[in-house]
Amino acid sequence: MHPRDQTIFALSSGRAPSAIAVVRVSGSQAGPVLTTLAGKLPAPRLASRRLLRDGAGQPIDDAVVLWFPGPASATGEDIAEFHVHGGRAVLATLLASISVIRNTRAAEPGEFTRRAFENGKLDLTEAEGLDDLIHADTDRQRRQALRQLQGLLGDRARDWRERIIEASALIEAGIDFSDEGDVPAELMAPAVEAIKTLHDEIKNVLAAQGHSERLRDGLVVAIAGEPNVGKSTLMNQLARREVAIVSPHAGTTRDVIEVQLDLDGYPVTIIDTAGIRETDDPVEQEGVRRARARAEDADLVLWLVESGQAVDPQTMRVLRSSGKDGDRSSGPVWIIRNKIDLGGAGGAAARGEFAISAREGDGIPDLVQALVEFAAEFFGASEGAMVTRARQRELLSRALDSLRRSLELVEEGEELAAEELRAAAYALGRLLGRVDVEDVLGAIFRKFCIGK
Repeated sequence: MHPRDQTIFALSSGRAPSAIAVVRVSGSQAGPVLTTLAGKLPAPRLASRRLLRDGAGQPIDDAVVLWFPGPASATGEDIAEFHVHGGRAVLATLLASISVIRNTRAAEPGEFTRRAFENGKLDLTEAEGLDDLIHADTDRQRRQALRQLQGLLGDRARDWRERIIEASALIEAGIDFSDEGDVPAELMAPAVEAIKTLHDEIKNVLAAQGHSERLRDGLVVAIAGEPNVGKSTLMNQLARREVAIVSPHAGTTRDVIEVQLDLDGYPVTIIDTAGIRETDDPVEQEGVRRARARAEDADLVLWLVESGQAVDPQTMRVLRSSGKDGDRSSGPVWIIRNKIDLGGAGGAAARGEFAISAREGDGIPDLVQALVEFAAEFFGASEGAMVTRARQRELLSRALDSLRRSLELVEEGEELAAEELRAAAYALGRLLGRVDVEDVLGAIFRKFCIGK
């Protein structure tokens, strides 16, 4: 039997031990599995308390079971669920009892969701939304993922694809009736109008997204500067816990230290780097190299100097130096003047400059608020964003380009315009996962948890 025709099972709740554990079974053998272990099938979608027994008739656990006959189930197949006590011995015995039943096997990561996708229960954008929802760390990530799971992009993409196909049908009908006088002209006019409308709609959606797909990964902020200016102390202040060693000795931080923060729902990764200076120590040299590399790749750099100290222009040129692709550093650089508690300049700072005391906490609330505002501007309209992945943006851009070319080619020949419309429909089909996406399915679903 092909693996896709086998019945799969897995623990779908948290790792044991736990108060309650949920084991899911999906496939044609789900009914026989439930009957074998629980005695008989319960009424569909009604919880039933049963004493589970293994193949030898020995009791396994006093459990709650549910029966979801397909196709009205999460995967579109027959599904059985066992809600048991979450002890390791209980789960081991239950899973072993299921595994000996004919044509059953343990599920692979994401296989339940993949079967739901293959059976038309959700499209690829909704599956991606489910993956994002599982891995959401902040409330904004959760809300964005939930909207995607509910079809925010998928529903629009299906509508766009249907309208493209309708416009393509009009153009191809005009080609078929090209010898019928004014028939082609009557068909082309509404087709062109429909294509223009579609082009503008998709263009507006893409223009409004900002860096919305980056909300999944978060904003990267690098703390950089010369040795012993308070970088690790600032890191601990922002994290509100001791994540970096603070020492009066220069060169304490040798490697890159990262911490993930939730700033008003925005995911932010703060990076503490080694002090940038000339040194003969090979270990510290590697730390300096890594610090410069992370500063170049960061979305924002917080460059720390002691209060009253001038900023070295050469250092700033290094921070803004060209990256691997010849581009400038990806993010702006803020000047953070630290140690105002020891005297020196304080008070109001210039735009992009902040005066703080990392040790005492002075000025930290203003810096955090500025970081929140920067994140809000960076992510743009993430609250209502449709695009949550680079894959989605790329395919929408391809569809937009094909629509634009179809409008340019209408006057040159209907056949060329029709071919571009087919390319646009194909791109949206790939977005939804309905055509030629086998190469991306494995990459998406293997990131899911086993049992999901």
